[in-house]
Amino acid sequence: MSEDRAVKMRLSRRTEWNTEESELARAHRRRAQAGLPIADLTASNPTRCGFAYDSNLLAALADPRALDYDPQPRGILRAREAVCRYYGGHGVAVAPEQVVLTTSTSEAYSFLFRLLCDPGSEILVPQPGYPLFDFLAGLDDVRLRSAPLVYDHGWQIDPEGLRRAVTPETRAIVLVHPNNPTGHFTKRWEAQALAGLCREHGLSLIVDEVFLDYGFEGIPESFAAGLEGVPVFVVSGLSKIAGLPQMKAAWIVATGPDTVPALERLEVIADTFLSMNAPVQCALPVWLEGRGLLQHQIRERVTANLAELDRQLSRQESIRRLDTEGGWYAVMRIPALQPDEETVLGLLERGVWVHPGYFFGMEESGWLVLSLLAAEPEFSTGVTALIAYLGTDPGSNIEPHRL
Repeated sequence: MSEDRAVKMRLSRRTEWNTEESELARAHRRRAQAGLPIADLTASNPTRCGFAYDSNLLAALADPRALDYDPQPRGILRAREAVCRYYGGHGVAVAPEQVVLTTSTSEAYSFLFRLLCDPGSEILVPQPGYPLFDFLAGLDDVRLRSAPLVYDHGWQIDPEGLRRAVTPETRAIVLVHPNNPTGHFTKRWEAQALAGLCREHGLSLIVDEVFLDYGFEGIPESFAAGLEGVPVFVVSGLSKIAGLPQMKAAWIVATGPDTVPALERLEVIADTFLSMNAPVQCALPVWLEGRGLLQHQIRERVTANLAELDRQLSRQESIRRLDTEGGWYAVMRIPALQPDEETVLGLLERGVWVHPGYFFGMEESGWLVLSLLAAEPEFSTGVTALIAYLGTDPGSNIEPHRL
């Protein structure tokens, strides 16, 4: 067929993303291709951070019961019962009927957006927060509205900021507990304020608890008692809980009023895709039961790196680590002498790779976010270089990068 007669493909506006490689990604790729050293202080994949996994971990995938195709939209019962036992260990009673298995928390969010929203509906998302929601919302024809988290002797929600962000199109509020990247655990008073807002405007609450097990001083008291009368959908999964992002297993737990009809609709959504595979569902109870091995290593690594960060920061005054209560990240307040993107590029030239704060919805200058998962020698080396670079007043002696 000649080109002048070829049909030009018409693509969805919801996928009109800018897919060009960013300046930061391009600079990182070129340094890696050149074989130059990089202390990666953005690491979030536990399978590549040097942790020791059970040598028999994959044996659970050989369960012969997985040969029987039993398409259960909510997930097979023994897998959902394992999720219930996990919450029972946290002192929370959950019935298997409340659980819907998904392949990831991203899929769980997408199911919930479809359950709760019509095209053009809005979801409130406190910021700073993880940027994944932008793509998920766009794919499901949902709009996001941000509401600020504030920092005053620790991070906290801003109830009035949330109230001002509510519109007639708002359907739900996303609450990440603890927050990523701030590490802020929701307090009882915050839950009560959120519950009041939800009851006033008929909103649901989506609670993301993927980092729940990684509190620096244990897991705080549950705030669930402050959410009476509110439909709550909790999402979590093996990616963080068991350090197994590659196994693609997550879930939704529905609580509160009207959960029966909501779960019936979720079942239809899940049945439409039937995305969970049988071997992973059969293995899920084993992996959840054995999560302690990885969790112990991750907690030790994160605790050691946080202590090393504080030790090095104590020797200077221009950089400050903001308080955190859990998770895998540290938020840094730095002198706002230049755009954070230029700071990140300057650090990369010195072999350190960090996140600019704006990646998580912070301002364009004055913020960096560091992962605490890197191997301890790599982390220490990276922090040393970071402090040395920022101590040289980068805004006055670094020319803008154009790679």
